[in-house]
Amino acid sequence: MATLGKRNRLSIIRESTPGLYLDGGELGEILLPKRYIPPDIQPKQQMDVFVFRDSEDRLVATTETPLAEVGEFASLEVISVNPNVGAFLNWGLTKDLLLPFREQEKPVRAGRQVVVAVCLDEVSNRIYASARLKRHLSQEPPMYGPGQEVDLLIVSESPLGYSAIIESAHLGMLFHSNMGAPLEIGQRTKGYIHMVHPSGKIDLRLDASGYKRVLPLRTQIVKMLEAEGGKLEFDDDSSPILIRAKFGVSKNAFKAALGALYKGRRIRFTNPGIELVDNSNWQPGLDE
Repeated sequence: MATLGKRNRLSIIRESTPGLYLDGGELGEILLPKRYIPPDIQPKQQMDVFVFRDSEDRLVATTETPLAEVGEFASLEVISVNPNVGAFLNWGLTKDLLLPFREQEKPVRAGRQVVVAVCLDEVSNRIYASARLKRHLSQEPPMYGPGQEVDLLIVSESPLGYSAIIESAHLGMLFHSNMGAPLEIGQRTKGYIHMVHPSGKIDLRLDASGYKRVLPLRTQIVKMLEAEGGKLEFDDDSSPILIRAKFGVSKNAFKAALGALYKGRRIRFTNPGIELVDNSNWQPGLDE
């Protein structure tokens, strides 16, 4: 079944004058307009497409890639402001993304950047942007460990430092006292967990200083494989929640570690799961 506001792999059902109709499952047939059809398309081929609603509120697919999907955060440029409905943002598609007035923390201006969450209205099935970021963060307790590398999106600055969204899920703070050069609002960067307080507040750092003795994730995975008979029921398709519970890292970090181990001929994928490969010469770092 196709998911609105996400990239999907959908099968071609039929061809028509407007374009190709794709199998959207419960959403029905979804049109891929002719201007997006690759020249080397084959009958019954699966297409990697993004599904959304066009300016006439029709369900359509595109091979264009948005700057953010539903459930993600991004810094987007304000294209224009309509006094009746809100601001329109450039999110990488031919149709701009609406930031309604009710979803603005403060008024925005054309030509400026604004950090937003991309959301789906479950009643109207319309995709919209919201600058009220806190209401769209994860409600799950943060499960990060000290020294863990994370993806950050800088969202605001205060006298204390910069607030940043961690792994599109939680909010943390980069204190001015732990920083060198200033950051830009909307900037994406790598960072490290410094501390998770009992209250759930998260302190961040931009450098790994003091954490270089933390066991690398690749070594951690190998040790777990060795302890569990050479096999683990985890791979690229495992749930982010289960990965976090088992390894204490994001799914992106886990996938990167698996890729490095596979490249170093240390594991094989068993679909599902992974299996340890006998390679006595392997050492952490040699597969980078």
